[in-house]
Amino acid sequence: MERFIERTVTARMSAAAGTSASPGAGAPTPASPTFHDFSALTITGERREMSEYRGRIVLVVNTATRCAFTPQLEGLQQLQDAFGRRGFTVLGFPSDQFHQDPGTDEETEKICTSAYDITFPLFSKIDVNGEGAHPLWRWMATQKAGVLGGRISWNFTKFLIDADGQVLRRFAPPIPPARIARRIEHELGIPVGTTTFD
Repeated sequence: MERFIERTVTARMSAAAGTSASPGAGAPTPASPTFHDFSALTITGERREMSEYRGRIVLVVNTATRCAFTPQLEGLQQLQDAFGRRGFTVLGFPSDQFHQDPGTDEETEKICTSAYDITFPLFSKIDVNGEGAHPLWRWMATQKAGVLGGRISWNFTKFLIDADGQVLRRFAPPIPPARIARRIEHELGIPVGTTTFD
């Protein structure tokens, strides 16, 4: 299924770039892919269409349970608590590609929910770089480059997605979630600087 999605999105990206049709052919050019064109398996194994988040501001994060940045899970949950009822959600994508989230999906979920009281959606473990990278992450990396170009440099890279499925901004791993709050407020139409965190 992931390969089918990847082929479909790749074809749409090529068509949008003008590589799949001859000039002047008269055929309509397919729209460029957006966040809402992808899907992923939840951490409990159900397929989730990203189109379910259409109309919401989304923060997509590659998480890990044994990373120096793992305490950011608490800050991500604070964002979820503060803005979840106002049209926002965090989506966590655990990854062991940097060898800091070993174990099964079940073990990762248990750590996130028991140690950090995570309530935002978590997804099955993925790769974020290389040939095995999840199509969603490959697409996001092409939309906003980081210090290593398109590559994801480390755990807790964050992508802010707008209500129409476009990548607004990429935040480097060291950026704490609280520093993203003002941008989220702006996108939600909330007076900037009015949200407080413990």
